[in-house]
Amino acid sequence: MIKISTFLCVFCFVMPASIFAMHVDNPLTNNCFLSKTISSDSIKNSKSISFHFSTSKNVKEISIDKPLLYDSNTGYGFDFNSSSKVKINATSFSCEKPAYFSVQLPEGNYQVEVTMGSNEKASNVTIKSESRRLMVNQLSIPKGQKVTKTFNINIRTPKIDNQVNVTLKDREKDILDWDDKLTLEFLGQIAIQDIKITLKDNLTVVYLAGDSTVTDQDVEPWASWGQFITNYFDDNVVVANYAYSGSSLSSFKNGNRLKKILTQIKKGDYLFVEFGHNDEKIKGEGNGAWGSYSDLLTEFVQSAKEKGAIPVLVTPTQRRFFNKNGTLKETHGDFPAAMRAVAQKNNIALIDVTKMTTELYEAWGDEPSRKAFVQYPARTFPGQEKALDDNTHFNSFGANEIALCVLKGIRELDIPLKKQIKKETPNYNPKKPNYISSWTLPLSDRFEIAKPDGN
Repeated sequence: MIKISTFLCVFCFVMPASIFAMHVDNPLTNNCFLSKTISSDSIKNSKSISFHFSTSKNVKEISIDKPLLYDSNTGYGFDFNSSSKVKINATSFSCEKPAYFSVQLPEGNYQVEVTMGSNEKASNVTIKSESRRLMVNQLSIPKGQKVTKTFNINIRTPKIDNQVNVTLKDREKDILDWDDKLTLEFLGQIAIQDIKITLKDNLTVVYLAGDSTVTDQDVEPWASWGQFITNYFDDNVVVANYAYSGSSLSSFKNGNRLKKILTQIKKGDYLFVEFGHNDEKIKGEGNGAWGSYSDLLTEFVQSAKEKGAIPVLVTPTQRRFFNKNGTLKETHGDFPAAMRAVAQKNNIALIDVTKMTTELYEAWGDEPSRKAFVQYPARTFPGQEKALDDNTHFNSFGANEIALCVLKGIRELDIPLKKQIKKETPNYNPKKPNYISSWTLPLSDRFEIAKPDGN
């Protein structure tokens, strides 16, 4: 595996977990933030902590008035050798290269308010969180104005209890989704004035269980719909994406991910389940679409229902393989039909992404559809000596189109979540898709040439 992490301009503000230490007997229920480096009296009994970027002091917030190098003892600073590339201005920090800002926090759901804008020039800010979950998409702010955006981020660790952990694959151990901090990535013409982080325990949580077509892909050029759907829900919803590359229903369960979800999911939350790509490879007696696949789907959805949560089954995305007549080849066999049958038998909501992606790819056609997948000539990305030619995994454009398909499915279901889709989100028709010519989302500057596990 060749992994290339080119941090062109990185701002990473990291605070040890002890800064936000909660009661050791129950780290998820005590809402007091206690700091060993900042006066605990100033934030004691508070659910929130705020950061102010300015050359002048602000006693109500933690002021950052110079580009300090990160130091684990003090708990914050500019990381990845980027202090020389970030400028602290009179009312904001600025950088024209991607910048990362992290705060080490206990596991939980957090609401983040980011105030942006500059008196000196116009801004255009994109914000991603953790492993490239899209939160703010190319927000233009005129010179002299400031705008505050609010969004929610799920922070988690592998720990379930003192004896049991989620089993992480080696490739997952260094990704931002499973570390002990909240990370924000800023891209574009950046001008960030304030960041406020608030612990929230009353959010609707959308848990995602799935494979490489669902997971938060940590690095470019890979992407999945689970990390783009985050941009389309209002500030009452948070997405907790437990999907991982190469997973099947059985490996997801055996790796304790379902167990971890079930320890946290509550009444009114959602469990979206999309599997198929890797389940198809499991052979032997008792397996197959109508065997273990159907049985495990039933177990997943019934487990969620027992917790008072709302399960939603999502049929697998199609692979990009065309017949000579321009129609799409069916590569999933009986698996989509088996999922539809489980949904009908158990009265479970279903989103037929298999059907929608068939319509989507056929609407694009063979050649244009390549632009939605990781298909790039050699030397497109740093260290990429050979062409990338993947017909399963999406780039950011393709992942966003799949997210729009899922949103279309949500809107067609009789579930409350459809009312929590942002009002400005357009209706989507996979038979009349968007084209990459209109896609301008800035690339992150961390790349990996090796493809995700699974096919």
